[in-house]
Order: sequence, then structure tokens, then C-alpha cells
Amino acid sequence: MAASIEQSPFFQQQRAKGEVVVKDAPKFDLESYIANYAGITRIDRLHHIGSHSPYLAVDAYRLAIADAKKGKNVSRYTGLVEEFSNIAPQDAAALTDTAWAEKKTRETQQEQDRLEHELKSYKNNLIKESIRMGNEDLGHFFFDTGDYANAHKAYMKMREHCTSNKHLADMTLRLVYVSIAQKSWLSVQSNLAKVDAAQLKGDDKFKLDPIVSACTGLSHMAIGNYREAATNFLNTSPAYVTADPAANIVWQKEVLSPNDIAVYGGLCALASMDRSDLQNKVLAHTEFRNFLELEPHIRRAITLFCNSKYSACLEVLEGYRTDYLLDVYLSKVLNTIYGRIRTKSIVQYFIPFSCVTLAEMASKFPPTDHATIEDELEEMINNNTLDARIDLVDRLLVCPPTNPRYEVLEDALAMAEEYNHTLRLRLTRLNMLAAGMEIQPNKGARARRLRVVVGAMGLGLV
Repeated sequence: MAASIEQSPFFQQQRAKGEVVVKDAPKFDLESYIANYAGITRIDRLHHIGSHSPYLAVDAYRLAIADAKKGKNVSRYTGLVEEFSNIAPQDAAALTDTAWAEKKTRETQQEQDRLEHELKSYKNNLIKESIRMGNEDLGHFFFDTGDYANAHKAYMKMREHCTSNKHLADMTLRLVYVSIAQKSWLSVQSNLAKVDAAQLKGDDKFKLDPIVSACTGLSHMAIGNYREAATNFLNTSPAYVTADPAANIVWQKEVLSPNDIAVYGGLCALASMDRSDLQNKVLAHTEFRNFLELEPHIRRAITLFCNSKYSACLEVLEGYRTDYLLDVYLSKVLNTIYGRIRTKSIVQYFIPFSCVTLAEMASKFPPTDHATIEDELEEMINNNTLDARIDLVDRLLVCPPTNPRYEVLEDALAMAEEYNHTLRLRLTRLNMLAAGMEIQPNKGARARRLRVVVGAMGLGLV
């Protein structure tokens, strides 16, 4: 079944577009996995899985179409059905329910007219709270119908009618939510900064901080700032798991689940932190440990890396590559993250040795993407990532010879030059003082008692 689906017109088009088609079956159970999500992200994740995995395509599209039919986004429903018809044309779900689509289109148009009329009457009455709520309802409507641009505009119009910091924070979180749906990550970051500027206190701030940290980490990961992403994920409080809805959004189901924070945070940390940071800031982090308990293989991979068992660490991660390629956010950056972890592992492995055979390197780090270990090492050397040389005659990876005596002498000469420079500056200052080349303080000055030495080059101020 999966083989015939893989040869379907849809997946042939996917390959032609350069999209990844994941042939292997993932480790997760689809129904258990997708039960962690709700709202628009549930449909997005099902669509991503169905459009990239022939093994799960039928089940994922059926669930996505059923969920889309419960909402108001008619174009999303028809788009899913059209794609599914190119995968399994004989399936009942691959037939468009035109009666439902026409009825839902009429209903949404009537609802839009009603909301716009209500908002117009609120504006005529000049009631700020009613105008704010009218724009909010209209923003919810546009978001549910998939019109994210108009939803963003409607939420933005709430700003001038907000009467409290809580209203401002909720409005800004809505903008964050819309920006995440649009995958507009710079907009996500700018709006999250405005949430901090709302200056909430007490319980409101306690509830929002984990949400802000998690969403900031997601935006940094999506644009390739893995160190910043790891820091924000690590700083996400365990209160995120049970946090009350903020801006009427259940963030742990509608955006990021606690399992996502564990996976994203662990992988970004592995890609950007050294062994000491991984030990102190990840494994020893009491709060982030609660998230790692949800994904024990991530904790195991980090532990193996810290214990210098690099090949075992990479083996654990490779076992979950298929799962991560089916993650709607992680799939786009997974190859970069895995590449950084592999590069770090090779560099760390080679540090204690003066030379290692290429056969040993190939056994510890099996080549990927049909490239040889020599090609990979050569690229690392050319990029100045690995300080080594390749001996193709004896098939060795050799550490360049160093001259410790030369390094000691070079450090001594640099230190002597620094002392000489400092001494000349001090002598110049003393000579200028002796010659009276200084500005005396004004006798009537009471607030300032600063003496400025002319030409002292910023040194010797008294």
C-alpha cells in the first residue's frame, strides 16, 4: 500500500518540488502523537505528516480533512481533499462535500457581515470596551477562516482601545499566535518583546513567562539561532505544562507541547553548546529536567555526548530522524542541527589524538548522504572547523605538529611589548605633570573636582 502511494502523482510532485519524502515508518503512533495537539496546529501537523510520509499519508489526511470540516476554513478543506485525491482517489474522504462547502461559505459570509455591522455600531456609540471586543471577535473569525492577514489587522486595531496592561498583553499574544500560523518569525519576536513591555506583575506575569520563553525559543530555532533557542527553551518553567490559557489560547496544545520543548531544547543545546554547558545548563538544570523526562532518548543522547561517547549519541539521534522529519517546525532545520552535532562530535573525538586512521574515523562516524569520510573531513579542514591534515598515503588523520618553545617565546615577547607600552605612557604623564601641562580646577567650582591631563590618551586619570 505504502509503495503504491509513494508512486502516486502527489508524491511525485513533492519530489519535483524538492520536498523530502520520508519512506521509513516513524516510531510514534499517529493517533497518540496527534492527541497532544488541538486547533490549527493539529491540522498543520497532520497535513505535514500526510504530505511527507507515504506510510502515514492516508490516515493523516483522513484526520486532517475531518478536523477541517469541523471548522470554518473552506479553502483549507478543499485544498486537503484535492491533495488527497491525488494520493488515494478511491477513498471516500477524497471526494469534496460540495453541499457542506457551499453551506459553510454562506454561513461564514453571513457571520462576517454580522460582526462588521456590530463593530460599526460600537464605533458609532464610541464605547471603547465594545469596540475592542468587536475587533477581537472579528479577528477570531478571520483567523478561523484562514484569513491571517485580516486577522492580524483586526487584532492590531484593538491596541488603541485597550484599557489595561492585561488587555495589551492578550492582544499582543494574539498577534504572536497569528504570526506563528503565518510562520513569520521576526514578527513573532517583535510581538513577544512587546509582551514583556506590558509590565505585568504577579500571577499574570508568572503565567505568561513560560509561554513567552517557549515561543521565543521556537522563533529562534526556526531562523537558525540555535544558541538563543536553547537558552529560551531551557528557561521555560515547568509551569508551562499546566499553564492556564492566555488570550484564550491553550498554548501547550495549540502551539507547542511539553514534549516539543524537550526535543527542540535538547537538540538546539546539542548543536550549540560545549560539553561543560551541556552538563551544567541542561542535565543539571532542575526545571528543564522535568521536560527531559518526557523524552528520555534526548536526555540519553546528551548524556552520551557529555561522556565522550559520540558515535552512540549520533546513533540515538539517527534512530529518531524519521520522526523529526515529520515535525512541522523541526523538519526544515533538522539537517543543519544534525550536521552541527556531528561536526562537534568529530572535533571533540579527535582532540586527544595526534593521529587517527581514516578507517577508525569511518567506523566511529559512518558517512551520511553517500559521502566518504575523507570528503567530510576535507570540508571541515577547509572551513577551519577541524585543525588537522589528511595523509592519503598512510590513510591517517594527523594533528599538525606544534612547537611549544616557539609559543612560549611568542607569549613572552607580547608581554614585554605590553609592559614597555604601559611604562612609556606613565612616563609621559609624569613629564606632563612636571611641566605644568594640566588644567587646574576652578576655585569656585563646588560640584565638579575633575582634573584633566591633556594628551594622556585616556590613561592616568586621577
